[in-house]
Amino acid sequence: MSQKFTILFDLDGTLVDTAPDLMVAHNHVMKKFGYEERGFSDIKKLAGGGSRAMLKKSIHAIAELSGKIKKTDEKMEEEMTKEFINFYSKNINKKSKLITGVIEFLDWCKNNSISMAICTNKQEHLSIDLLKKIKIYHFFDYVAGGNTFIYNKPNPKHLTDTLEIIGGNIKKTIMVGDSETDSNAAKAANIPFVLIEGGYTEKKTNEIYYDHLVKNFLGLEKIIEKYL
Repeated sequence: MSQKFTILFDLDGTLVDTAPDLMVAHNHVMKKFGYEERGFSDIKKLAGGGSRAMLKKSIHAIAELSGKIKKTDEKMEEEMTKEFINFYSKNINKKSKLITGVIEFLDWCKNNSISMAICTNKQEHLSIDLLKKIKIYHFFDYVAGGNTFIYNKPNPKHLTDTLEIIGGNIKKTIMVGDSETDSNAAKAANIPFVLIEGGYTEKKTNEIYYDHLVKNFLGLEKIIEKYL
């Protein structure tokens, strides 16, 4: 029996616009620990590496802008990350919404017996909770978060180990994401990459490697059909 075709998806900025809820949680933490809050548009500069990386980037950027360096040690970073996760987990789906065409595309994939999995740098339990609350968890065979393995994107093993777990074939796989983190992981794994425009990245589209470029999920099945 031939193996199924597989699609690996990033989560934040790819399947779900999580920026409003992420930034509310981010600003809650920054305010509590005596830092300046950031605007929602700053998500492009901050997201992609997980909650701890997001907070570190933000603190560094504020220091550069203000010229005032407020040092944080590892213990404080851990406390800030813990506070972020605690607050965000309770407010994970207040204003987050699916990217245009997601439901229709996931339905099409299921109807065509395509296997699907999530590869995200968001913590696994938060990813699963969001997917359940936004009602798309049932589409996926596996969710590999930023803490599922001992490595994460852009390390290609985040993708290849997920494929191994679900019994996928790397030659029958495509990755869908919104940033260079996803792109670099897919390229290193030798997996074709679909880039969703307008995602959580500071990079311009022409600075990110991709095989296919789309605005959202409407009509994406026409691209996938070429690989089936």
